[in-house]
Parts: sequence; structure tokens; C-alpha cells
Amino acid sequence: MPDPRLPPLDALRAFDAAARHMSFARAAEELHVTPAALSWRIRQLETELGTPLFRRLNRAVELTEAGRALVPGVARGFEAFREAQRAVRRLGEARPLTLTAGPAVTAKWLAPRLFRFAAAHPEIELRFVASLRTLDFDRDEVDAALRLSGEPGPGLFSKALWRDALVPMCAPARATRLRRPEDLAGHTLIHDDSISRTAGAPGWAEWFAAAGVAPPRVEGGLRFSSFDPAVDAALQDAGVVLGRLSLCAADLAAGRLAIPFGPILPMPGAYRFVCPAGAERDARLAALLAWLEAETESTRAQLAPFGFDPTGGEDRPGPGEAPERA
Repeated sequence: MPDPRLPPLDALRAFDAAARHMSFARAAEELHVTPAALSWRIRQLETELGTPLFRRLNRAVELTEAGRALVPGVARGFEAFREAQRAVRRLGEARPLTLTAGPAVTAKWLAPRLFRFAAAHPEIELRFVASLRTLDFDRDEVDAALRLSGEPGPGLFSKALWRDALVPMCAPARATRLRRPEDLAGHTLIHDDSISRTAGAPGWAEWFAAAGVAPPRVEGGLRFSSFDPAVDAALQDAGVVLGRLSLCAADLAAGRLAIPFGPILPMPGAYRFVCPAGAERDARLAALLAWLEAETESTRAQLAPFGFDPTGGEDRPGPGEAPERA
């Protein structure tokens, strides 16, 4: 006996949305149709299956036994279709490979290295999306993310690349006038307010506590909404910033920034390469991950003279000490 034909896709989409929202009005809003059109599609599906799927109450709906039995299969079917759609999109080599990362990582770590990826992989067009917002891989058409985070949830591939830490940094000329943490009382403190978005990340108050000295007007000084302009201000000798070692590795190695003293405070989590599970086997994403790992080793070499290994230890390392003079 031949298999019965499948119900219309629009009817299944209407049922899926209504079952998730338990509301015809909200489901209609999601699908950009009128409630009447959505109700007609569901009745069409009920006719196809020969049984009611919802009980229509006065101001609500509830699933019948048949509706509850249908929900998991329909959900799995749409997820399988979305996965197949992702696989087809990944086959489109002409489409740019899109990587999202925070603005600081993009400006201070990724962008200055992009020429090396382009030279090694001229066949891959790489597109950056600099955003602190957590993007959806499907809806926002993003292939991978580079994020400072803990271990992500199920359904994702994750590879920890490096960890980070914070330590005072300033222009070399200013560093010659800073011999101990108490000397910061006579200097402008530069604040990166974006660090507060990372749960558990230390700021100036925590740094002074770790150094064992009273903070000199921790709330004063210069404030910036993101890390890269805060570092730029330090580079222009506007004050002292609590710098992220991995993102300032090039400036430290070139002598544009100096570390007057420790302690070094670890940041929580690790910078991770994240993509949908299975997508890491795509040739272009595999090439991107290999390049990121090579660049991580480059950063490790830059930071070696400063006594910090971004690739060693656990996701949250213990405090260390910076060299007496960088």
C-alpha cells in the first residue's frame, strides 16, 4: 500500500506555530498571516488527518490527544529541514564565510590579522560581523562565532582557543613614572564599561583589592563604552587602562604599550570558536578554525616575554604576576 501523501506545508507550519504558542493570534503574527487564515490552515490539516488537533475554548486553545501526538514529529521534521537547508547553504562556496565577534576582538585581534587569512585562502571571502549581541546562526546567516564564554549549550560545536587576563597598561613614557600600585593615585584611570557585560569579569575596583591598596577614585577618570577606544586613549597617553592581554599583545610586543606592574587578574571563560554541530567539518570553516589556532599561537609568542600564556591552564586561570617592568 503506498504511503499517504503529506499534508500541505503551510498547514503543518500553522500547526507547529500554534502548538508552540498555544495561541492562534500569536502564531498568526509569527507567520505574518491573519488569525482567520491560520485557523483555516489548521482546519485543513485536521480534515487531512481526519481528527481534531485543538480544542477551541472561549479565549484559548488546547491540544487534543491527537495534537499532542503530532507535535514532536512535526517539530523534528522542521528541524531536519532546517539542518538540510544549512547543509545546502554551506555548499555555496561563492557565499562569504561570516564570522561574528565582539567589537573589541574584531578591531584589536581579528582585523589586523585578516591579511594573513586572505593570503593563505584567497578562495574564501571572509566577512566579519562585530556585535555584542548573541546572533542566531540561521536567522542572521552567521557561519561561526568567536566569543568569550563558558561551555555553550547542546547543538553547538565549541573549541576553546585562548583565555584572557587584565593588567594595567599605559604608554611607555608614563610607565617610567609608575613604580608601585599606589602611584596610580596621580594618574587618570581609563574605564572599559563593556567589561561589565561579562559576568564575573574584574574591573579597577577588583584590581586594587587584589593589589592590596585603596582605590583612588575608581569611578573617576575616562569612561568608554567599548574596549578598543579605551586602549586607543591609553596609546595616546591619556591615562592607564586595565588592558586585556590577548587583545593588546601586538601593542605590547611593539612597545606601544607597557605594563608597569601586576597583579594580573584572570577573566572568566575562554575565547571560543562556536558553530552549529557538524558544521565544523565544512572545509571552509575547518580552514578558518585552523587559521585562528595558528594566530592564537602567534599571540602566545607575543605574550611570552610578559609572563602570560593565553593557551595554558583552565578556562578560568588563577591570578599571576606581571614582570616588574615590561
